[in-house]
Order: sequence, then structure tokens, then C-alpha cells
Amino acid sequence: MLWVAVIGLVMTVVALALAARRVLFLYKLAVVGPPAPERIEYARNNIGAEVKAQLVEVFGQKKLLKWTPSGVAHFFVMWAFFILATVYVEAYGAIIQGAVTGKPDFHIPIIGTWPVLGFLQDFIAVACLLGLAAFTVIRIKNSPKKLGRGSRFSGSHLGGAWLVLFMIFNVIWTLFLARGAAVNTGNFPYESGAFASEAVARILPTSTLLEEIGLLLHIGVMLVFLVIVVNSKHLHIFTAPLNVLFSRRPDALGAAPEMRIDGKVVDFEDEDLDGDKLGRGKIEDTTWKGFLDFYTCTECGRCQSQCPAWNTDKPLSPKMLILDQRDHAFKVAPYLMMGEEQRAHAGQDVLALLEKPLVGEDGVIHPDVLWSCTNCGACVEQCPVDIEHIDHILDMRRYQVMVESNFPTEAGVMVKNLENKGNPWGMSEMKRADWIEELDFEVQLIDEKMPEDTEYLFWVGCAGALEDRAKKTTKAVAELLHIAGVKFAVLGPMEACTGDPARRLGMEFLFNMLAQQNIETLNEAGVKKIVATCPHCFNTLANEYPQLGGTYEVVHHTQLLAKLVDEGKLVPVTPIEEKITYHDPCFLGRHNKVYAQPRDIMSKVPGVKTQEMHRHKDRGFCCGAGGARMWMEERLGKRINTERVDEALTTDPDTISTACPFCLVMLGDSINEKKNAGEAKETLEVVDVSQLLIKSIKGEPVEAS
Repeated sequence: MLWVAVIGLVMTVVALALAARRVLFLYKLAVVGPPAPERIEYARNNIGAEVKAQLVEVFGQKKLLKWTPSGVAHFFVMWAFFILATVYVEAYGAIIQGAVTGKPDFHIPIIGTWPVLGFLQDFIAVACLLGLAAFTVIRIKNSPKKLGRGSRFSGSHLGGAWLVLFMIFNVIWTLFLARGAAVNTGNFPYESGAFASEAVARILPTSTLLEEIGLLLHIGVMLVFLVIVVNSKHLHIFTAPLNVLFSRRPDALGAAPEMRIDGKVVDFEDEDLDGDKLGRGKIEDTTWKGFLDFYTCTECGRCQSQCPAWNTDKPLSPKMLILDQRDHAFKVAPYLMMGEEQRAHAGQDVLALLEKPLVGEDGVIHPDVLWSCTNCGACVEQCPVDIEHIDHILDMRRYQVMVESNFPTEAGVMVKNLENKGNPWGMSEMKRADWIEELDFEVQLIDEKMPEDTEYLFWVGCAGALEDRAKKTTKAVAELLHIAGVKFAVLGPMEACTGDPARRLGMEFLFNMLAQQNIETLNEAGVKKIVATCPHCFNTLANEYPQLGGTYEVVHHTQLLAKLVDEGKLVPVTPIEEKITYHDPCFLGRHNKVYAQPRDIMSKVPGVKTQEMHRHKDRGFCCGAGGARMWMEERLGKRINTERVDEALTTDPDTISTACPFCLVMLGDSINEKKNAGEAKETLEVVDVSQLLIKSIKGEPVEAS
């Protein structure tokens, strides 16, 4: 056995050296960019949450199991890597002990002869084989050659995937070869339990040489696989736990990340602020967490399959957004890691490559890709390894907007309106209280301080105060709160846009200005609790204002109304005999996990029959308004709101309900187009959940949007 040990150890040293060299290269490349100290700080300060994330997402495979067939297959293949590590301990122990004593009957101390471990090793190996078969069927069935753009593997590096499946198969068959041969020679550590190894042994000759060859093959295949993994997309085997560890919580959604330069939060009042470093203009501006995203992408295409832009024939694929950056990073890596003196003597081609912009007609990412994003979060929600696509997009947008002043023209009008009037439509702030005049009860306007007997500030929002269709929701909510006896007040003209459209566009400076103005107003008024009807306002107030020192207890109107219904303060009595399908707003659902309350309200309304759309809850489809897209013309592909309404129409609804003014407007526009084309019944309307509730409580016709 000496020759087996020598060959095995030499192979191991060579393979580990090659793998270590690659890992060192990846590390050096990742730290070329700015630091991300907030990631380390959060992980250090939230150990409990991070341990839970590892148990649930990495070991429990929660996100992968949402896609049941492929999820179950991956679960067994992944656990095969963990459990079969014990087989490699036994293999190395056997060749070393065989070289020393001549008897390669090594077993792991204490547990090595336990039949349960032998059974578990064989069971997971067989399950792994079945998983490989499932992956093969899934890849053939979803081949881009067959489905084209409809395949979630479209754009992926397919050759690498097939190579990895082949290598895993080689690991399993060499495992059974080595173990079956060991059973016949009497060197196998288990007398029972290893059912598959014993079955293989029956068809193998008894041969010491075969056992030795089997051991070397098994170890050799594993070592070759290791080198392949660190040089391929399957690097995620090692980087996925790290990416999950350093991802933002919850689920990398909620608040947009603060803008940082060299790891420090940007202070826009700093006179020494280097404006050219705002956002991400070149690949070297990417933080190590961004590079970790590149390394971790499995190219599975789940993000792509759920993306509303990709599904409506736009150029944005979240997967390709990551892969294009990764491929460019590897292309320029040798030059990025050059010293300043080496760069100075580099040729023009090298310098041009280094200076290649991330976004541009000739950049790594085409502008149409960048501006197609609605920030809906479907990509992040579905990514099994917590890649943060929206963060990449926001950083690139920030550079385009604040450094290059290069963004869609219509968005420029919105920005000017926010700067001059404090709302995206450019209407007078005095109009913010006009809706109150249409009510038959008094709504208190805050002058300076919140009245002592007032529980909630009702944050009306720009759409809720100024957009005719959204004002119907505002009036319904106000009336419901009045009926329930909830004391509330509004800011009226003192309220300004929360800044969500500016931030999601990439205009961080304007967001900062609007947010600080609102925080000052709220703090001076002594506001503690806020109810908001717009999910974008809700998300910004609850999750993003704390970044600037504005911390309040914020609820969405559906959360508060559901609570009031449960408490019996709001009692729907009049039946609404309608079939209703509910559309999940992205910033309420995926970004803040509010799925139950709107449905709970509808379930309490007598007569309502609900029918879910095919894509709902965490797989809900965007209306097309997020990411400041509400104020940008949709010129490429099919309109996202049209796609969503087409899906809603498949449920044959009498009414479409939602809980967001943006969704109300976008879906309403598409429904009107469908009516004009004779593709939807004239009675079909889109209404807010609150409008259904007030109709049932008062027994009056709902005011359709």
C-alpha cells in the first residue's frame, strides 16, 4: 500500500496547491475595491440571526425548496457533500494506515464502525445519484435550444454545468467501486448498514489491487473536482455560506443600502466630498461583497425567470447583470491587481480595458438594462444564495445620475418637481389637503405639534393626496379610522415626498434632502406612530428613515385595518357578491413580508370569493411602477402592467384589488386600455382593499378607481 499512499498524497499536495493559488487570486481581486465594514459589523452584532440564516438557508435549503423538484434534488446533492466527507476521511485513513501497517482497515475513531453511518453514507450517495438524474432531466427539459428566452438557463454557461454533473457522478461511482472492493477484501469498516456498497461488492471480484485502484480513483476524482470547482461557477459550494452570512437582513430587501465612499457613509454636507466616487462607475468600485456576489452566482436563472422586465421582453436579466460584471472582472483582474508603476507602463489597450465604464453603450452593462429595473425584489427573493441584484443596480444608477447626469429624460422632470415642489407631479403643496373637503367629518391638520389625544399620524403620500384615483383610497382609509374611533391627524402642506422615487432612481442627494426635511417635521411635531397607505412611503419611513435618525412605529393601512376588524371596531356586514383577485404590491409584499393582512380583510367581507393569480405572494408580479419607473416611459417590450392585467384576467374577476396607489394607477390604466379594445368586461375595476371594506361596512357602492 506504500505506493498508493505516495501517489495519493502527491495528488493531494498538487491539487491543494492549485486550489489555494486560485483562492488567493479570488481574494486579492475581491479586495481591490472599497471595503464594506457594515457587513462585518452587522454579522458580528447579530450572531443569532446569522446562525439562523445558516441553518435555514444553507443547511435547510429553504429558498431552493420553494422550487420543489430541483430543490429536493439539490438538497440531497448538497448534503451528499457534507456526509460523504466522512468517506474521504476513511479513504485517506485507509491509504495511510495501509502504508504503515499493511492493513487498510481504517475506521473513524468512536463512530467509524457504527452501522448507521455506513447506511447514511450509502443512502445519501444513492440519493445524490437520483438528484443528478433529476438535474439532467430538468436541464434537458429547460434547454435554451428548445425554449430560447423562456429558459431560465438562457445565457448561463451550460458546458460548465454539465461538467460538474459529470464530475459528481464520477465521485459517486468511484465511491461505490472503492467501498465494494473493500467489502470483499475485509477492509470495510461496517459489517452491516452499507446496503449499496454490499450490493456492488457482489458483482466485483475479490482483489486487493482493485481496492487500491478504487481508493486512488475516488480520491483523484475528488481532487480534480476541487480544482474545477474553484475555477467555475460551482465555487458557490464554498462562497454561498459566506454570501448568506454577509447579506443584508431581512432577505436583502426592505431598506436600500446607504451610499458609502471607502466604507464610510456619505455626508453630503462635507465640503471635501469627492463627487466622482459617488456610486459605481467602474468594476474596481465594487466592494468585496459585490465580488462575493459574482463568485457565488450559480447561474440557475431563478432570478431571471421571475424578473418582470425579462418576462416582458426587456434586456434586463438579473442573472446576466451579475455574470457580465463577473466576466469583465475576471478579464481585467490581472491589470486591476497591478501596482501604480506597472499600470503607468501598460499599453493603451490595457488602460482602455481598465477605464471601461460599467454602464454605457459600449460599457459592461447597457443603459437599457439598468433602467429596466423596477426594484420589485423578485430576483433577490428567489436567489438561493442571497445575491443582492438591486444593490448593484442602485450603485450603478447613483453614478449615472449624480456623476454622469445620464438618465431617462422623463425622470429628469420628476427630479425637478421633487426639488421645487416636494412631489413628483410638481403640484402645489397647498393641494395636499384638498381631499379633506370631500369628507363629511373633520380631519385634524397638524399645525406644529401632534395633539395629545391623537394616536396616529396618517401619512397620506404624494399619490394619496394629489392623484385622483389614489385619493379614493385616502378618503376610504380616513373614513374607516373615523368609524373605528382611531384618533389621527395629517400634515397636509407640511408633508413632502418621502424621497423613495429619488432614491430608487439613484439621486441619493435629493433623497437625503427630502428625508431630513421630513424627519425634522415629524420630530418637531412629536410624531411616534405613523400609518401609511403607500407601500413605498411605508417602506421608506419604516426602514430607510432610521438610517438618518428618524425612527418611528410605522404600519401599513392594511395592517391597521386588519387589526381593527379583528378587534370588532370595524364590522363588514353588507355582502359583496364578487369574485376578486388580489395583486400583491412589491414594496408591501416582498420588501416587507405583508401578505396576510390584505387577504384577511377580504376574507371577513361577506360574499367575497377570492381567486389567486398564478403569480402571487413572494412570486407576485410587479405592476411596473417601482424603481422610479412610474415616471419613465416604457418603450421596450410589452408593458409590465399589461402583462399583470392579462394574468389577472385569467381568473375571470369581477374586481381586482390591491393595497398600493402606484399599483392602483398602473393596473387601472391597463384595464382601461383592455376595455377600449373590448378585451375586458366594462364592469371590471381595480380598487384598494380599504374601498371594499368601507363598502361592506356602509353598504354603499365602492368608488372605483
